[in-house]
Amino acid sequence: MYGKGILKGLSVTWKRFWDTYLDDISWMIRGKKRYHSEEGIKHRSSKNTRGIFTVQYPEERLILPEEARYVPFLVYDEGAEGKKEVRCTSCGICAKVCPPQCIWIVRSNDPNTGRPIPEPTEFYIDADICMNCGFCAEYCPFDAIIMDHDFEIASYSRNVYNMEKLLKPASYYKSIRPENYARNEAERKAKEAAKAAKAAGAAPAS
Repeated sequence: MYGKGILKGLSVTWKRFWDTYLDDISWMIRGKKRYHSEEGIKHRSSKNTRGIFTVQYPEERLILPEEARYVPFLVYDEGAEGKKEVRCTSCGICAKVCPPQCIWIVRSNDPNTGRPIPEPTEFYIDADICMNCGFCAEYCPFDAIIMDHDFEIASYSRNVYNMEKLLKPASYYKSIRPENYARNEAERKAKEAAKAAKAAGAAPAS
């Protein structure tokens, strides 16, 4: 029949239109918010949603999965008297494995010993070049660099992040990636325990 395809397409639109109102009414009866709530956004993002499924950005925002990857940041632990204990040892592995070569690290030497100081003097990431691949975070042996969830980074100038902008506390890391944080912390503690046990075993008996 001529025009059957058009009618079929319009029927999908018509069904979505009415399903939106039916679903809204069912949520209202249950006393729940289908819009502007985490539960509502999860429902509209799932395969079980009926009717409208779009998210009204920026008033509403999609719930990012834990492993979402955007421009990385440097992790620091909060030490005594609020001192920032940066995990990065400026080993340079992240810069070596970075495909677009958007990471620059400057490190200094101890003037007394001449040995490298295990902390970067300067650290830069060119966010305009970064491809958000996550290799830097994957290869870092100290969990010092982690992929962020902040994707709203548009600006009128070049986005070159320095250490001041890159440094974020471990508590922030835990808030955006709880499972990843717990897994990495367990691995770190296991390595530290194994190292301590090895050192204790190698110590001479008194």
